[in-house]
Amino acid sequence: MTAVADRLPAYSLFAALLAAAGLPIYIHAPKFYLDQYGVSLAALGAVLFGLRLLDVVQDPLLGRLSERWRDHRAQAVTIACVIIALAMLALFAVPPLLPPLVWFGLTLTLVFSAFSFLTINFYAQGVIKAAQLPGQGHLQLARWRETGALTGVCIAAVAPVALGVAMAQPFAGFALGFTVLAVCAAWAMRREWSTAGLAASTGFAAVLSDPLARRLLLIALVNAAPVAVTSSLFLFFVESRLEAPGLEGPLLLIFFLSAALAAPVWGILAERFGEKDVLVLAMVLAIASFALAFTLGPGDWVLFAAICVASGATLGADLTLLPAIFARRMSHVSPSASEGFGLWSFVSKFTLAFAAVSLLPMLETAGFQSGAGAQNSPEALNLLTVLYAAVPCALKLIAILLLAVTNLKEV
Repeated sequence: MTAVADRLPAYSLFAALLAAAGLPIYIHAPKFYLDQYGVSLAALGAVLFGLRLLDVVQDPLLGRLSERWRDHRAQAVTIACVIIALAMLALFAVPPLLPPLVWFGLTLTLVFSAFSFLTINFYAQGVIKAAQLPGQGHLQLARWRETGALTGVCIAAVAPVALGVAMAQPFAGFALGFTVLAVCAAWAMRREWSTAGLAASTGFAAVLSDPLARRLLLIALVNAAPVAVTSSLFLFFVESRLEAPGLEGPLLLIFFLSAALAAPVWGILAERFGEKDVLVLAMVLAIASFALAFTLGPGDWVLFAAICVASGATLGADLTLLPAIFARRMSHVSPSASEGFGLWSFVSKFTLAFAAVSLLPMLETAGFQSGAGAQNSPEALNLLTVLYAAVPCALKLIAILLLAVTNLKEV
């Protein structure tokens, strides 16, 4: 058991790779293509939503493909790591070889497809790993995995801003750094992809026919939506509502660093007091922080930094506990877990795309303009505030109600 536990840092490193290719892309890529190539917010939002519609079909199929290739998982993961690294370089480091919007869509298709395949395999492998660990293996693995993921998010979220101080093309530097991380993560996990002795796949039917699995997927969908909303609007809120251009990087670092530091704490609390009570506590704290953000105006960046600490900490609970609960359920209803995490991957990413396609066009219709020197009307700024702060409160409240009527003792 000790040798098995000693390899847990590899899961942290691989989780950091996946995290760097997930949420930060939604934070940086639209604004990069808007500022660098003049692509409209509405067009970028439409492309992002179109890619998620692709995932409606793709992610479950990738889950099935992962199951079919499970005896060759190490090779399949290596190929996917190469694809995601090259696609990231094409997205940020290579001038568009086609019209910018088309290049944006093509490169992100490769990034997101490889991301989905890697995520499905990684979390499915986690079900096997957790069974080899002593005690509450799923929570133990989740602490390592999600702490690594949040550390990766921290670095990826602020890297372009930090690199901008030292180099003329910070996003190219970010892409190169991501490539190095992909190589290191793939090497660290090279011995972890064994599926020997794993039960045969039970397919999607076993997951979707299980009432608790369906409820957990629904909770994940609703609970992830507030993070999707705030992530899509974070840079615009800091730049235009708080009038604090240049502070986006430090504030993002505070947010994600708070999440990374809080993740293992939430896991320990869940082991002692139960996942449900701890999750509800985190959700209530999230609502309080979003509500406070609704009151902010120009110059209130110090108070917003405190909000980033609180809301970041609640993100640590969301990303640590819910996947662990779902993984434990999969160990009962679908031990191979590939199809289950194909559905989980779709749910997680759909919220980000829906936020982009619904919120960005709304802002553009209201006359909102990005940029530190842009003159926005009070109506446009008020809409930005409502979308950033009030909408997440309502969504979190729905998530709390769903969790309250769910019996997690079945897990």
